[in-house]
Amino acid sequence: MALFITVVLLATPGCTYLEESSEEEVDDTAEIQSLIQGCTDPEAENYNSEAEEDDGSCVYSEPEPILGCTDPDATNYDETANEDDGTCEYLETIPCNGMVVLCHRTYDQVTFPETHNSFSTHEDNIYYPASNHLTGFQAQWNAGMRAFMLDTHYMTTADKSESNVRFCHGNSNEAFSPCTYGAVDPLNWLSKLENEMEDEDRDIVTLLVENYVEPDHLKKVLDDAGLGDMMYVHEMNAEWPTLIELINMDKRLVVFWEQSGDSEHPYFHDFLEFGWTTDYANDDTESMDCDPHRGDSNQPVYHMNNWLKNQAGLSDSQRAAEANDVDFMVERAIECIEQHGKRPTFIAVDWWEEGDVVEAARLVNMIED
Repeated sequence: MALFITVVLLATPGCTYLEESSEEEVDDTAEIQSLIQGCTDPEAENYNSEAEEDDGSCVYSEPEPILGCTDPDATNYDETANEDDGTCEYLETIPCNGMVVLCHRTYDQVTFPETHNSFSTHEDNIYYPASNHLTGFQAQWNAGMRAFMLDTHYMTTADKSESNVRFCHGNSNEAFSPCTYGAVDPLNWLSKLENEMEDEDRDIVTLLVENYVEPDHLKKVLDDAGLGDMMYVHEMNAEWPTLIELINMDKRLVVFWEQSGDSEHPYFHDFLEFGWTTDYANDDTESMDCDPHRGDSNQPVYHMNNWLKNQAGLSDSQRAAEANDVDFMVERAIECIEQHGKRPTFIAVDWWEEGDVVEAARLVNMIED
């Protein structure tokens, strides 16, 4: 009797174990298929807070552009920049005016060796009382001189034509022409300068012209020598460019003159408006100081005049070695730095063959800012 009851129970519909297991599997599958798909990243623009499973649809906004130099090898690398704006700067490996460190210095922060009355030399057949040096342009350039003081006059007051322009030492207001003491062909002199500037294309050159000729005539001589297109035009009170900027612009010639500015010739900068100078032709080295003598002392460009006169008031060749002593010039430049907060832009000398103004300028340029 007990065996019969067991058989009946097993045969009853809906009560088998296999049927219950199959129903559970169906329910689990339905639950998996019902998960909400979407973007589960809160940083995304289309984040779905209700999404239970990420479906790869997240969309992100582009970051705001931060312009700057993105090259880590550049001197002005900006780690916050995400878009390069082409402003990256790199340390130069090729010297500017003989020193790599000068390339990224502004023009007014460089000290240039300079000859006073550069053309007035025995080599150019100009002698006492008008001479200031023994050797002329080529020797000066080869030694490292990169700033030159020049005087422009007409050979005779009767003929004031462009072809009659000469380099002569003296005052045109005198009863006779200063060219009486000797004259140098400016085209020949300036053409030599142009040739050297073409060869040394990473050097900046300065001319300071005591001009007694028509501006158009001075410009014509510079043009004929091939220097006209090299002349830089500086805006008053603007920051001076660096040497490498002048080089890249191919404006490597800066010209000052000792007369008022001329809007038709903006490349001739009024020496006393754009700069200033210490006293000149001192009686002795003890009298040399850094006080402004002429010009606008608020301007950063200045000449440290460094030559002596004799009892006749003429350039003193006998004491040039004393004035041009390297240690003396560097010590004086340091005094000027302490007084004015910057290097002298020029150290100007007579009888440059005595002492070493080029070495003095190099040492001054090595003084840390």
